[in-house]
Amino acid sequence: MKFLALVGILIICFPNTVWAKQVDFRKQIIDQQVEFNYQWLDQAQQVQSLSFSIGKAAIFERFRNFKAYKAKHAKKYINHQLRKKLQQNPIANVKVRFLNRGGNLQVDISGKNQVTVDQAYQTIAQLEKELVNEHLTRNFYTQFLSYDNNYAIKPDHVRFAQESVADFSSLKPLILASVSILNVREVSDYVLGFVQSIPYATLESRVTSTGAGFNPPLQTLWQNQGDCDSKVTLTAAIFRALMPRIKMMLVFIDNHALLAINIPKEEDELTITVDGLAYVLAEPTGPAMMRVGELSSDAEFAIRNGRYYAEAFFAESDE
Repeated sequence: MKFLALVGILIICFPNTVWAKQVDFRKQIIDQQVEFNYQWLDQAQQVQSLSFSIGKAAIFERFRNFKAYKAKHAKKYINHQLRKKLQQNPIANVKVRFLNRGGNLQVDISGKNQVTVDQAYQTIAQLEKELVNEHLTRNFYTQFLSYDNNYAIKPDHVRFAQESVADFSSLKPLILASVSILNVREVSDYVLGFVQSIPYATLESRVTSTGAGFNPPLQTLWQNQGDCDSKVTLTAAIFRALMPRIKMMLVFIDNHALLAINIPKEEDELTITVDGLAYVLAEPTGPAMMRVGELSSDAEFAIRNGRYYAEAFFAESDE
């Protein structure tokens, strides 16, 4: 009954919307390759199909150690490294002590000269910052400042997309057999339809989940499901493989993610402007089938009110 009620609400709220439908999905392992076969209905309700193979190692090995970020574990690792580095390279003319107070490790610095003590605190603060960044990078995470000026940690979606581009190079001739690379919108709509038809998994809070539920691009294909962040990362990787020079932004709003591409807008399409460049928005998530430039009402509200965070995804030579 709950499902029927939800369907009823969706029909009432979006009476003219075409819903994504994955007609068929099959995968099989053949030697060292995984063969994927897809069929789906595109925005015009025409059947599209795509079959390709990807190496097992890329799917199962590359990001095998990626897991949800645990602040407690990270803090323990950083404190250990901080102690280790200060033991190897002590700060001259001060005494550094590590105090465990209420489960929190605190640094206490003493010395004869207050200026030297203050400089030591600054040195340790900078070292701790470097260790945090090093730990985040090693584990495919990044810090971000949300639209409401709160710092949080999330998977490094841009890096996941960038390191997955090569996996989709074999798709280019297959997709170009169906659409023209000269028509960016046609190519984009084809890829959007493919990703939108992949079953949706609910997005955990980006601020509080710290990566729980996120799937790298090839894992999204293997599991045949993904949340907003997983789908937008997959779409960005495929777009980059097909259109190497196009400038893109990954756009994050509350409980949702969009892709934005630097192409001319049509009619009254909503865009975001970053560093003087306008980007047309796209919705990879589904289940609504949307072309480039079409947005849900919630996404449009967030964009118009500046309630979003955008990350650049440019070709490497442009960065």
